[in-house]
Amino acid sequence: MGFADRIKKEFSTFTLVLCAVAIVLNIAVGQLVSLLKIPIFLDSIGTVLVGILAGPFAGALTGLVTNLIWGVISSPVAAAFAPVAMAIGFVAGVCAQYGLFKTWWLAVLSGVIIAIFNAIVAVPIRLYMFGGITGSGADFITAYMLALGKDLFGSVVVTVFTSNLLDKVVTALLSWGIVKSLPERTRSRFLEVTTGSL
Repeated sequence: MGFADRIKKEFSTFTLVLCAVAIVLNIAVGQLVSLLKIPIFLDSIGTVLVGILAGPFAGALTGLVTNLIWGVISSPVAAAFAPVAMAIGFVAGVCAQYGLFKTWWLAVLSGVIIAIFNAIVAVPIRLYMFGGITGSGADFITAYMLALGKDLFGSVVVTVFTSNLLDKVVTALLSWGIVKSLPERTRSRFLEVTTGSL
């Protein structure tokens, strides 16, 4: 299957509807978790779901649109991290294509991989657009590391990776559980695109 054919297949009408539902899920769960002051984000469950079910490009689009909408209605900081959300969806889709969502423990591994790529994209944004401080609760870790005498780059790397590792593992596990609970007929609609994922 060529690249153009793959993109065409990945963005079927069914996939676009799934993306819209996933964007609402991302924002609703993310806002709820924020209100409850739970120390993880859980704002990319829909993005990872789309990545698993529909492929990396659909996952990336879902992440991008989620953060752009979130940036308009709630916080401009969210829009600045849209490339991070894209990376989460893309990496989740690639993990799914390599069969890394077949079991719960493979889903945990996928969460770790997503957290690593999340950090690779997020650290430069956090450093160069916000000077290392975004106003989130994770800034405490950066301040603590700086107080220990670490440099800003190392402090931000530790902050981004540690604050996202648990979140991305939990997100990957929840997404795996949701996909496994879907009716076989629904899952099979995506099998041609995400071979090996389900």
